[in-house]
Amino acid sequence: MAFVVTDNCIKCKYTDCVAVCPVDAFHEGPNFLAINPDVCIDCELCVPECPALAIYQEDALPDDMQHYLTLNAELAEIWPVITEIKDAPLDAQEWDGIKNKQEYLII
Repeated sequence: MAFVVTDNCIKCKYTDCVAVCPVDAFHEGPNFLAINPDVCIDCELCVPECPALAIYQEDALPDDMQHYLTLNAELAEIWPVITEIKDAPLDAQEWDGIKNKQEYLII
């Protein structure tokens, strides 16, 4: 089982979650984070750290976000690992809560 970063992380990309990950499962892209499902140990430490509430347990993914499980795995293969908190984008709060942001995902 793994945790999955979903839609609300796009263009918000808060990195509070990466600092608590004991196995360095997070990967950073230009405007999104992904969790490597092969590395994630299902510890749940990242969930309460995400200000955007964008991280779900694999079995609890909403139906309309199921594709994020595959997307996280694919992006983790190409993006570098991130282990330290970075500043969020200046407009992160404006994007927080906006639905259906996948069209803005930069790969």
